[in-house]
Amino acid sequence: MTPMIFHNPKCGTSRNTLAIMQASGETPEVVEYLKTPPSREYLVELLALMHITPRELIRSKENVYSEIGLDNPTLSDAQLIDAMIAHPILINRPIVVTNKGAALCRPSERVFELLENPVSSFTKEDGEIVKHVKG
Repeated sequence: MTPMIFHNPKCGTSRNTLAIMQASGETPEVVEYLKTPPSREYLVELLALMHITPRELIRSKENVYSEIGLDNPTLSDAQLIDAMIAHPILINRPIVVTNKGAALCRPSERVFELLENPVSSFTKEDGEIVKHVKG
């Protein structure tokens, strides 16, 4: 399978994750999810692949999160998913899918575990050096 990244080019974590993938020899399919959001069905599938809940994926720092009352703990998973579909900016990023699985790659070095041949170290945009420790 071709690796895939749900990417926001305005996000430093997303840019670093994509750069780590490329430095590791991957040519991922880049899905700018704000332009091409996942379907509801695919978002549900991604959540299952990542083994996380919609609440864990939702981006609470966005203004729309509080504007539409998503901080309400009684909201169901279905309601949170509906909100992410209606407002893709609420989907946290980057999400990476490879043969090894899927993950929300925050921090960006989390992508190392999903790559076939990850680089041993990488310098992020801000100058931080992250190392891949094989385990």
